[in-house]
Amino acid sequence: MNKVLQNLKLLPALEARLATAFDMHRLSDEADPQAFLATHGGEFAGLVTSAAVGAPPALVDAMPNLRVISSFGVGLDKLDLVTARQRGIAVGYTPDVLNDCVADLAFGLMLDAGRGLSAADRYVRRGDWRGAGTPATAPFPLGRKVSGACLGIVGLGRIGSSIARRASGFDMSVRYHSRRPVVDAPWPHEPSLRALALWADYLVVIAAGGAGTRHLVNADVLKALGPNGFLINVSRGSVVDEAALVRALVDKRIAGAGLDVFENEPRVPEELLALDNVVLLPHIASATIETRQAMADRVFDNLSFFFSEGRLVSPAPLPTV
Repeated sequence: MNKVLQNLKLLPALEARLATAFDMHRLSDEADPQAFLATHGGEFAGLVTSAAVGAPPALVDAMPNLRVISSFGVGLDKLDLVTARQRGIAVGYTPDVLNDCVADLAFGLMLDAGRGLSAADRYVRRGDWRGAGTPATAPFPLGRKVSGACLGIVGLGRIGSSIARRASGFDMSVRYHSRRPVVDAPWPHEPSLRALALWADYLVVIAAGGAGTRHLVNADVLKALGPNGFLINVSRGSVVDEAALVRALVDKRIAGAGLDVFENEPRVPEELLALDNVVLLPHIASATIETRQAMADRVFDNLSFFFSEGRLVSPAPLPTV
């Protein structure tokens, strides 16, 4: 039976399924994980991890006989893909199965940020609605439309395309920015991210994380988005310059934001907690029962197919080295 290491807790049903099919060991059960790896790291042929936890170089280096990594999620920025490529380690992940939920949440954040739904809920719970119009309590402020607005998408991959298709139901105009135009995409490509931000009412970030996109959305892009524009981030916190975003929100140099991800999760900048023009979520874009089950199935299938057939159901793109 193939020996597999998992470096995080997984859904109980997935853990049970993996334990039945493989010789599984959970690294977090060890009092001294580094000492355990120093002694036993060479015994494992497989690694199960997640996009949030990743597989850093030190972990991969401690597993000299590692043949396959199966990751729960689509983010690749915390996986040591360079070493995987050099050593011929197969890397699987869980694309496609979470497209709908992430796209749905992007629109939920647009509606919430634009119309102030969470802020309105707080307004009612505080009792402000009962006193609206009095000197002590102002009426709830007007929101901004989503229907008919201009939607700029940063990164037109699988999820970005799903978001763009949903926009047709809201009669939105759509443009996107990526390093190169996407073949056969029906929406206009904007080579300049700043120009896209200048045009957009809602700028949705769904670019992959990693060094190549770090702080892609910077102070200049936020300035172009302007006081009537909203930023929605459902990708990785590192793609947005968080300090610049905080300043833009506090100073109301953009209209608002909807954030599912942050640079140093689970830490959220203190300045954002008191603001009504930002919606803060705990990285839940794929967090539905149906999607998490589909992701778990893909994690299992990637491992199972690799060990039985030498291939992955969903291989991750590896860098050229």
